[in-house]
Amino acid sequence: MNTKKVDKIKEEMGAFGVEETLRWLAKTFGGKRVALASSLGAEDQILTQMISDLDCGIGVFTLDTGRLHQETYDLMQRTRDAYLFTYDVLFPERKGVEEMESLYGPNLFYSSIEKRKKCCEVRKMEPLRRKLETLDVWICGLRREQSVTRTALEKVEWDEQNGLLKVNPLVDWTQEQIWAYIRKKDIPYNILHDKGFPSIGCACCTRAVQAGEDARAGRWWWELPEQKECGLHRK
Repeated sequence: MNTKKVDKIKEEMGAFGVEETLRWLAKTFGGKRVALASSLGAEDQILTQMISDLDCGIGVFTLDTGRLHQETYDLMQRTRDAYLFTYDVLFPERKGVEEMESLYGPNLFYSSIEKRKKCCEVRKMEPLRRKLETLDVWICGLRREQSVTRTALEKVEWDEQNGLLKVNPLVDWTQEQIWAYIRKKDIPYNILHDKGFPSIGCACCTRAVQAGEDARAGRWWWELPEQKECGLHRK
């Protein structure tokens, strides 16, 4: 897709609300070529609820790294039951995981940034790339307010690395808006959010945050804030 076409899409979608954005994407690209990448975080739960209500054909996929919290699996089941749909669940390739853990051990991510990124590459990036090859648009629950690595986010971006549109419908929402909407619509959410986990990833790489800490301080807490991305959201 050339720059002019991306700019035109950005202009056209600029004033859309979240639900209008989802409808437009499904109508323009076809539901099967558009999907929400859900980590089952609070933002993704809102988007899942909206997609379910709209019944516009947009799919929802999630990455099961094999190291998730039990509470996350419980939420996946509760969400399936609440909205009567199925996730497209993606696993890492067995051989890659076996080779990585045989070489570096099960807790390699604590040793260095390079090894942590290796684990993210094997468990997240590889299955994500497989999925994105089948899509024209991936939808994410990213917000500018979430961390210092996300302040420049746009609602509509061209993902050069994966060759498709990336849309962040909630990019301007605040934390207060997120939770007000969840309470209003009685949306299922991860109970770890009530235990000091504003951002939830793999169990081995996520902890509760302390008062006054950044929302993503509990993700890879042994690293500097500007390093805290796994590679899923590079432009």
